[in-house]
Amino acid sequence: MNNKFKFSLLTSLLITASAAYADTSATIDDSHSRTSLPQNEQPETNYLLDLGWDSKYVSEGRNNLDKGGIFWGTAAVQHGNLNVYVTLGRADDQDYTEWNFGLEYAIPLSDTLEATVGYQRLEFYGDERAHDNELFSSLTYSGIEWLTPSVAYTYATEAGGYFVEASLHSSWELLENFTVTPYVTQAFDFQYATEDHDGANHFQFGVEAEYLLNDQIVLSGHVSHTIAQEDIKAEAKADGVEGSLDQTYAGVHLTWNF
Repeated sequence: MNNKFKFSLLTSLLITASAAYADTSATIDDSHSRTSLPQNEQPETNYLLDLGWDSKYVSEGRNNLDKGGIFWGTAAVQHGNLNVYVTLGRADDQDYTEWNFGLEYAIPLSDTLEATVGYQRLEFYGDERAHDNELFSSLTYSGIEWLTPSVAYTYATEAGGYFVEASLHSSWELLENFTVTPYVTQAFDFQYATEDHDGANHFQFGVEAEYLLNDQIVLSGHVSHTIAQEDIKAEAKADGVEGSLDQTYAGVHLTWNF
């Protein structure tokens, strides 16, 4: 179960709120890219608290819960290009709890190209006890004002496989402090979610929205839809699952930066 993109959104919001607090003109960016402040304007250390809820717990194009949604709480610290975070997830209608502990380091390759590398430890509590370790990285290009392509890679030690997502985000500031970002993502699984099939996993699209309430508080939300592809279909066939494998879900987050 991969939550690094949830944290990437928090990182983006943290940097955005920091920019506003420094009275610097900034646009709220999409969830997979970051726009660092000039070194002499960026505070040395930032702190972030986030509370959120998703109507389903969807990752890798699959709903991880039998019923209901999930609440999220995250605390993060950003020092320079290093982000350290802890996330707690708690299902709202069944016995499931998840902890993520991680760190992520941003590497500016140029004015328009940024890479990140990171590690996170995952602990799962529910009907079964489990854990995992993930190494992840991403590459984001911000040279086009209205279009942000990115590629993300995750390797899971327990599965011994990796997951790749290629995304396009297009952010539009419709009103002052209010940005809407439609996006599309194509995902590929290589023994990360399943062992019997490698290749196309799912296609996803949706809309993200972010509103800067003040210099420190951001309200964000999303509506997303996934379309199952061969990896998910092969898994469902092997498990005898019938019916639609697509997922539609939404979420809302309130983020406080200080």
